[in-house]
Amino acid sequence: MGEFVLELWSFLKVRKKFWLLPIIAVLVLFGSLLVLTEGSALAPFIYTLF
Repeated sequence: MGEFVLELWSFLKVRKKFWLLPIIAVLVLFGSLLVLTEGSALAPFIYTLF
């Protein structure tokens, strides 16, 4: 996993695609939110947002 992050960072640096960082951060945030609330009582409230 760490190798993937380093390779992604080098790609963003070389190609000057820093505008992708906020998009990646939001996707990771939403993905982790869905995974973490999957088995909790908050799940029905989170799923209504989408």
